[in-house]
Amino acid sequence: MTAARITVNGDEAPIAPAAPHTTVLDFLRERGLTGTKEGCAEGECGACAVLVARPGTHEPTDWVAVNACLLPVAALDGQEVVTSEGLATAGEAGVPPVLHPVQEEMAVRGGSQCGYCTPGFVCSMAAEYYRPDRRPPTDPTAGAGPEHGPNGTAPEYGPTDTGTATATCTDPEHGPNGFDLHALSGNLCRCTGYRPIRDAAFAVGTPPEEDPLARRRAQSPPEPVATEYTRDDRTFLRKNTLDETLRLLRERPDAVVIAGSTDWGVEVNILARRADCVVAVDRLPELRELRTTPDHIEIGAALTLTEIERRLDGGVPLLAELFPQFASRLIRNGATLGGNLGTGSPIGDSPPVLLALDASVVLADADGERQVPLAEYFTGYRQSVRRPGELIRAVRVPLPLSPVTSFHKIAKRRFDDISSVAVAFALDIQDGTVRKARIGLGGVAATPIRALATEAALEGRPWTEETVEAAARVLRTQGTPMDDHRASAAYRAEMLGQSLRKLYVRTTGTVSS
Repeated sequence: MTAARITVNGDEAPIAPAAPHTTVLDFLRERGLTGTKEGCAEGECGACAVLVARPGTHEPTDWVAVNACLLPVAALDGQEVVTSEGLATAGEAGVPPVLHPVQEEMAVRGGSQCGYCTPGFVCSMAAEYYRPDRRPPTDPTAGAGPEHGPNGTAPEYGPTDTGTATATCTDPEHGPNGFDLHALSGNLCRCTGYRPIRDAAFAVGTPPEEDPLARRRAQSPPEPVATEYTRDDRTFLRKNTLDETLRLLRERPDAVVIAGSTDWGVEVNILARRADCVVAVDRLPELRELRTTPDHIEIGAALTLTEIERRLDGGVPLLAELFPQFASRLIRNGATLGGNLGTGSPIGDSPPVLLALDASVVLADADGERQVPLAEYFTGYRQSVRRPGELIRAVRVPLPLSPVTSFHKIAKRRFDDISSVAVAFALDIQDGTVRKARIGLGGVAATPIRALATEAALEGRPWTEETVEAAARVLRTQGTPMDDHRASAAYRAEMLGQSLRKLYVRTTGTVSS
């Protein structure tokens, strides 16, 4: 096992003497790469964004933007990182560097004032700039992109001035150059205002063939390496296989297991949490498969939400509706379903959706595997049936899917916010009758729950306003909503009832009286 090393802007460097909990952000800044900034230390502002070479969807490698403030640098042992400084092309002696096209557009369009957030915006923008399937919407070969319709349909645009960012389009969240503005959803600017930043994003062109980072996509990303990194009696570990990892967890049941570290990283930064042993599972091949059988879709627990989104390509409409509302693109580039379920949070956005999909979790330990319906998985506040030494290996969604689905997230902001209430519906309506109903709820009890009484009030009954009103009254009573800083109990109850009425209006076009 070799010494832990990381490649930054093309140069390899040892991770030592950093502590195992040291973040990529702190590691980079200690090396003088101060373009990477700390704004919130929670993954909410994007000032710390950097690019990492990861397995691609359309090319061997994708340049993926992640929050450097959340990832421990040891998690990038053997990996490649590019910072805002590494995007520019170095000039000859005495000649200043040549700005990257993204940096150039940000400069000429006034996308920066104080400049604190600018390097993070540039890195997030560069990740989208290099997205292989980004094409102008008029290009018949254009990829769907992460936020396009589930069938790959691109939005329509009005007349444009070629080469400018002042195009008129019917969808303000996508540019005439195919740029998905959601790529910047995890980046905050406190002084510039977002219009010139958007203009810069909508003005970037296609990477030229000689662009070294564009060429890099055709080569495979670095293979995961086994890591055993110890400093100050604390250890960061990554094994090569699931079997090795499960045997390790049997020996170290106290170990903290991380994938994207989007939850644990916050505790390290804000609560100063330290673990004697951290075990990374994000690159285990057995946890990164996505398979479809006649009976179910199996989603590996360590696939990031972005990877799932792009590989499913709208094939599970309820998940396709969830993804744009789950945190930000920066978080989705690291977060996993296994991590979201493993934390057991009652306000996680994926559990209500997976409950509505009748999903199960596959739990694995050194003795074997077992499958548990998600409806039986949660046992209390941040508690579950998962035993010490067990990992979530995969999530299974049974087939066929219910044809009528919807996800309603009630929050103070449209995107990148914690939900006050989350409601997911999956209904099978045939000949005007509800044959099957599954409803998942988040934010209304100590755990995510199924709305069993409401499901019973719908199943076997006609899909009519009368049925919906009766079921909405039941849905208002589901869970044990409480008053807190996000919403009152009365508001949560009202939103539950309204969500079912909203679904009825959407499916029938009939406005409830």
